[in-house]
Amino acid sequence: MADRTHVNGTSNGLPNGVHNETVNGAADGLANGVEEPSKRGFIGAIDQGTTSTRFIIFEVATGEPVAKHQLEIENHHPHPGWHEHDPKELLHSVTTCMEAAFADFVELGHTKDDLRAIGITNQRETTIVWDGRTGETLHNAIVWSDTRTADKARQINEQATSKTVSDLTGLPVSTYPSAIKLSWLLNNVDEAKEPVHVTDSTNASRTMLMNLRTLHWEDSIIQTFGLDKHPLGLPRIVSSSDPNAFGSIFSGQAKNTYGTGCFLLYNVGKERPDLRGSGSGLISTVAYDFATTGEFRQATYALEGSIATAGSGVKFLVKNLGLGNDAHDINALANSVPNSGGVVFVTAFSGLLAPYWIDDARGTLFGLTQFTQKGHIARATLDATCYQAKAILDAMAKQSGSHLDSLAVDGGLSNSDLCMQSQADISGIPIDRPAMHEITALGAAYAAGLGIGAWTMDELIAMNARKQGTRRFEPNAEKKAECERMYRKWGQAVQMSRGWATDEDATAKDEQSASSSDEDAPFDLEHMN
Repeated sequence: MADRTHVNGTSNGLPNGVHNETVNGAADGLANGVEEPSKRGFIGAIDQGTTSTRFIIFEVATGEPVAKHQLEIENHHPHPGWHEHDPKELLHSVTTCMEAAFADFVELGHTKDDLRAIGITNQRETTIVWDGRTGETLHNAIVWSDTRTADKARQINEQATSKTVSDLTGLPVSTYPSAIKLSWLLNNVDEAKEPVHVTDSTNASRTMLMNLRTLHWEDSIIQTFGLDKHPLGLPRIVSSSDPNAFGSIFSGQAKNTYGTGCFLLYNVGKERPDLRGSGSGLISTVAYDFATTGEFRQATYALEGSIATAGSGVKFLVKNLGLGNDAHDINALANSVPNSGGVVFVTAFSGLLAPYWIDDARGTLFGLTQFTQKGHIARATLDATCYQAKAILDAMAKQSGSHLDSLAVDGGLSNSDLCMQSQADISGIPIDRPAMHEITALGAAYAAGLGIGAWTMDELIAMNARKQGTRRFEPNAEKKAECERMYRKWGQAVQMSRGWATDEDATAKDEQSASSSDEDAPFDLEHMN
């Protein structure tokens, strides 16, 4: 379950980590005074991400939010490279957000019966196993960015079958997909060896167990990871969508979500991209699949590139280095200097994902001098996300044979004007940021609405076209040469970040003492500017 989190902060005097809001001013959805029956009511969306959970209620007639509630969650790091969630806390955060949003919804004069459907957007690769008989979870959730399985990934990559696995699933063998996490759980948690269930089937393409062409579980791959299909209780794979894809509905469109990590999807249409031998470092995945009948469904595919560290890099500067009190301070620091002063920060805290896939890379700072100030490090942290996004965009352009006209964005870090302008300058592509920030949750609501016939795809496209307030960040031609020079420095720094995690045994105990009880406090990216 890859992360698509927008981290809202504390506001309105509410307890720490809680954000509650009623959104007024939605249009009444009337056309010539008469509302179509299919356009009545509301659609809910559960948005469960790495650092927060939210529930938002949207009006069917307008697609506008009318009520929402958000609650931040703790992240646990019991050992170096481990990243976990408490499953009970995840469930509690969902129910709490739903109850609070419903309370506001009722205050507006509505009833729960007015809610016609609920969509879900979640962390795709994050893995939970539970007892199918009792419903009890058997271990903490292993989060998508967890790297405890690095040795297992290297072992599988040494096998002749690894290329076949990647070809069938569209995913590189790494610590990222769910299958390798399931293998660890079954080998290390005794209770997990009994019949269990895995997470929702809408995320099947990210488990590394599904054949991306047939959209069915692939027995040969399941065996590669030492798993057994029947005890796993793999669910039937049904049609669904990736909510991120709603920023790139048409072939040739792309959207990047800047949250805890960064997730860039490029819609390539009905033909699954063939990445064999391309060396692109990209993932091929299902963007959406709205068919409801038939043994073979016609999916819409996407190229995807995932970045492990985006907003979490800003958090690192606050929580670990003390460079400010919050994300706003870091943005102000970055704005205090005209550029990074030659500093390059490879924020590979848990390795590098697309397009590099370097598991043993670690965070490295290059170019420090006596001239270097806090602002240069803050600027280099924002630039790191932009450089890696450019590397992904370049790989997508090479793979698809065409360049993007623009890139749609959302997520907490996209609220930074500086970061978005830097992304435009570094990538050379205009960046479009919508006024309505809840695009991921809106995508989940759209998918649910399509499922019950509240909208057609054409109606959703028309509704999106009517939305106002998108801000465009144009590339600054005067900065092109400097951006290209620093991007070459970035590439050099990436190569020099390799190998830092290959001999961690000597320092593991020291790291453990500092990190074994680490529980991340709430952190707000929403107010970057």
